[in-house]
Amino acid sequence: MINNFQVFKNRKVLVTGNTGFKGSWLCLWLTINGAKVLGISKNVPTNPSNYEILNLKSKISQKYIDICDYKKVSKIIKTFKPDFIFHLAAQSIVKKSFENPLETWNTNTIGTLNILESLRNLKKKISVVIITSDKSYKNIEISRGYKETDIFGGSDPYSASKGAAEFVIQSYLKSFFLKSNNKINIAIARAGNVIGGGDWSPNRIVPDSMKSYLNNRTLIIRNPKSTRPWQHVIEVIYGYLLLSSKLYKNKLHGESFNFGPSMSSNYNVEFLLNKIKKYLPELRWKIINKKGKFFESKLLKLNSSKAKKKIRWKSILNIDESAKLVADWYKIYNKKEKNMYLFSIKQINDYIKKVEQK
Repeated sequence: MINNFQVFKNRKVLVTGNTGFKGSWLCLWLTINGAKVLGISKNVPTNPSNYEILNLKSKISQKYIDICDYKKVSKIIKTFKPDFIFHLAAQSIVKKSFENPLETWNTNTIGTLNILESLRNLKKKISVVIITSDKSYKNIEISRGYKETDIFGGSDPYSASKGAAEFVIQSYLKSFFLKSNNKINIAIARAGNVIGGGDWSPNRIVPDSMKSYLNNRTLIIRNPKSTRPWQHVIEVIYGYLLLSSKLYKNKLHGESFNFGPSMSSNYNVEFLLNKIKKYLPELRWKIINKKGKFFESKLLKLNSSKAKKKIRWKSILNIDESAKLVADWYKIYNKKEKNMYLFSIKQINDYIKKVEQK
C-alpha cells in the first residue's frame, strides 16, 4: 500500500455526504492513510451503495443527520473538533432538481451555509475544502474551458443552487474568515462529470449503463451527442486531498480550483460508451431521439491550469484508461469473487504509481 498523504494520519476528518459515490471513495482513501473519519449523511442514497459494498461503516464513525439541520451540524463540528473538513453533501442530480427544487436549494445552498456558520466562531485550526460543481459557472457553451475567475450562474435548479452556494462562500470568506487571527482555512473545489466504479446514482450514463450490463438489458440513451468532461473519480479525489493538504499548511486560503480532464478530453456520451464496451463487450444500448423534459447543457469544460500551476495537480488518465478502470470495477463486482474494498484500494495504488512516474 502506498501511503501518500501522511498529513492525514491520526487526524480527525469530517466528511459530509460520505455515503455518496465521491464521498465513499474519499473516505476509503482517507482511512488507508490513517485518518480518523467521521461521516455525516442524511441516509445511504442508493441501493446498491459503494459505501456498503466497501463496508466503510466498520472503518469510520457515522452520523445520519440532514445537512440542513443547523443545530445538529453545529453540535457535531464543535464536539468532534475536526482538523479537516470535506463538504460534499449535495443533491447532485439535475433531473431531481426539477422534481424537487426546494430540497435541492436547501441541501446545496443552505447546507453549505450551515457548515460555514458552524465554523464562524471556532478558534481551532481547520482545513476546509468545499466541493461545488462545474455547473456553478454561468454556462454560455464556450469551448475554451471555464476558469476560476468566470462568473457564476445557472438556469436549472441544480446549477443555480450551486452558483448560489458560491456566493454564500464568498460572502463568509470576506466577512468572517479574513481576520488576522483566523485559523479556518477554506478552499473551493470544482469538478465535472466524474465516473468510476461504485456509482449507482440514477439518471447518470455510467451507472445506468452498468445496471443494464449487470442485468443483461439494453440501455436506452436520449442524448448521445452531449459532451462532458469525463474524469475518473480517483483523479478528482486525489485533487481534493492534495488541495486540503496544501491548505492545512496555511496556503491557498480563500482560493478556488478546477479539477477537470485535459482540454482535449471532452467526449460525447456515445464515445464514452464505446470506450467502455471495449472492455465490456456485453454492454449494449439503443438511441432514442426523444427530446428531454428538462434542459441540460450540451457542452461543459473546465480549465484546470491553476491547479497544475499552484498545487501541481493535473489529469493523467486518458479516456481509455478511465473507461478501463470503470469496466474493471463492475466486471469484478459482477463476478462476486473478490473483496471490492481491496480491489478499490488496488485501483488507488495503481493510480498513485502513475502519479509518481510522471
